[in-house]
Amino acid sequence: MIRRTKIVATLGPASSDASVIDRLIEAGVDVVRLNFSHGTAENHVRVAALVRERARAHGRAIGVLADLQGPKIRIGRFAGGKIHLNEGDPFVLDIHCREGDQTRVGVTYPELVNDVERGATLLLNDGMIVLWVERVEGPEIHTRVVQGGGSSPTARGSTGPGEA
Repeated sequence: MIRRTKIVATLGPASSDASVIDRLIEAGVDVVRLNFSHGTAENHVRVAALVRERARAHGRAIGVLADLQGPKIRIGRFAGGKIHLNEGDPFVLDIHCREGDQTRVGVTYPELVNDVERGATLLLNDGMIVLWVERVEGPEIHTRVVQGGGSSPTARGSTGPGEA
């Protein structure tokens, strides 16, 4: 029977030696994932080369997936501590804001205003809060909350219309 699914295995410190990779290949792995949020470039190069070597030894083609994190951009502090954004709320990311409140917060990456446009989706709190960009005016990105939640010190952005 032809297998129509692929097996993807994430490699980490405990699974990056030849014997473990051999066992994964013998178990049918098709692709190994390297999480670039952790480890060093040198280690990832070493592991990818080892996967290629072990795959050749088994007469298999094994893909190497480099999982790259999107940009993480820090937002500023809120004057009263945490806030909660509700669906439909307007919210402004302002590169000049020093202490945020329920309506706005500062951003550590001033070029964000040049990187987003109307229709872009911005994620806060590791994707728990979703903002839709309505417009950019000078140092301010005016958004509407699509999915609400509590505040966080990080924001990830995608710059294309409608991207998540």
